Order: sequence, then C-alpha cells, then structure tokens
Amino acid sequence: IFSQNTNSNSQKQIAQNTNNANQSLTNSSTNKSQDREFRNSLGMEFVLIPAGSFMMGSENGNPIEKPVHKVTISNDFYMGKYEVTQAQWKAVMNNNNPSYFKGDNLPVEQVSWDEAQAFIKKLNAKGEGTYRLPTEAEWEYSARGGNSGKWSFGDDENELGKYAWYSPNSGSKTHEVGTKQPNDFKLYDMHGNVWEWCEDLYGAYPSGNVTDPKGTTGSFRVLRGGGWGNDARDLRSANRFYGSPSNRNGDLGFRLIRVAE
Repeated sequence: IFSQNTNSNSQKQIAQNTNNANQSLTNSSTNKSQDREFRNSLGMEFVLIPAGSFMMGSENGNPIEKPVHKVTISNDFYMGKYEVTQAQWKAVMNNNNPSYFKGDNLPVEQVSWDEAQAFIKKLNAKGEGTYRLPTEAEWEYSARGGNSGKWSFGDDENELGKYAWYSPNSGSKTHEVGTKQPNDFKLYDMHGNVWEWCEDLYGAYPSGNVTDPKGTTGSFRVLRGGGWGNDARDLRSANRFYGSPSNRNGDLGFRLIRVAE
C-alpha cells in the first residue's frame, strides 16, 4: 500500500545534483530577541531558522527542478525539529491515530494534506502561537541547512545512512524521529523516514529571483524529503514530488512551522 519507490507511480522525481560552483546560500543574522528554540505544551520542539537567500532547484536533476533560481526568505521562522509524532497527533486529534506503523515516537503517517490542515486548525486554537505547513521554498531552505550539495551534508552518498532512514536501511518501516544525525540547522529526518507535506500547490518554478514564493496554481500539493521506501536520489534536497490533498499513505507525514513573533 506504500509508495516505496516513486517509479511505481510513474512520478519519480530525480533529485538535485547542482554544481556547487553555481550554488550559494547566505543566511542573515538571527534576530537576537528571538529564542533559538521553542517547545510548546505538547512537547513539540522548534528551531529558529534565520531569514536569508539560497539557490533553489537543480540544473542536473529532473526538469521540474529547473530553473535554479535565487529565493529570498524575508523573515525568520521556527521549523519543527522533528516530524510530527503519533503521540502529538493523538493529543490534538482526540486520541485518533491513522498510522500503519504504531508507536508514540514514530512519525504520524497515513495523513492527507487535508487532515494535516485539520490538525493545524485545532493546534492553533490552543493559543500557543500560529502554526502552519512550510512552503516548498521554506522546506528546501531548511533542508539544505546552509549547504548547497545534493544532501544537507554534501554529495557523498555513502554518508546518507548517518542522516536518513530510507530503502537500504529502514527495514521497510518508519523509525522513531530524531534517531539519525541532524543537519546544520539542527533539524532531524529532513531526508527520509516519511515524505512531508508542504503548503504549496505544485507547479513550475519561476525563471527569476523571488521573495517568499508560494505555489498558488494547480490541484496537487507538494511533497518533499523522501520516505523509508525510497532510494538516495529521492532524498536529495532539491527533489520534488506531489500528491492529491486527499492522499493517505504509510510514508506520508509532515512537520510544522511556528510563525516567529
């Protein structure tokens, strides 16, 4: 029942292989008034990501990753340190757990984009800040962690197993969040474990420089990061995938942004 390899759906996206010489990423200084990390009453942890600019996409991956273009993220934001867990989901959604693989510290999965929005609505009603899904640009910016390689740590595929649960090491199942190494932004599982929903509608990239872009046309929602059944190429930082907002699968989950105030 799982999309273990996106080839099975004829939608496999070959990920970013951008020449480092053509990539740049510049972070602005973090606002000193903001705490570096935030933890809410559910135990959800967030890391402050500084505003900045980076080169989004890949000239050497799938055509949908072109053109490489400069993106500016104009405001700091808090990114979820981990994928949303089943314990956190149950605490908000009246103990309901849709996941195929059960475990409180496993990422919640079999969650559609629509259901993620229902979770966010209830979480926001608690009055502990404003939460939402990341835009696709915010997600790639965060996943890169200030780096321009194929993955957050560089281009050496042999290192990927230190950072990701994916086809060669997952045993065809999810794993507890935060058990691999984080990227340089101290975010865990940005590669692998479960695919992560983004806020955007899926569409073509712009040809020029943009600030705070968000896909607003189309009928599919963006998915990023790859999952436990995917190969290394699907886990690259620039790789793009998509699904119907009603899709539910055992490798589809999400993480949240908390708006920095």
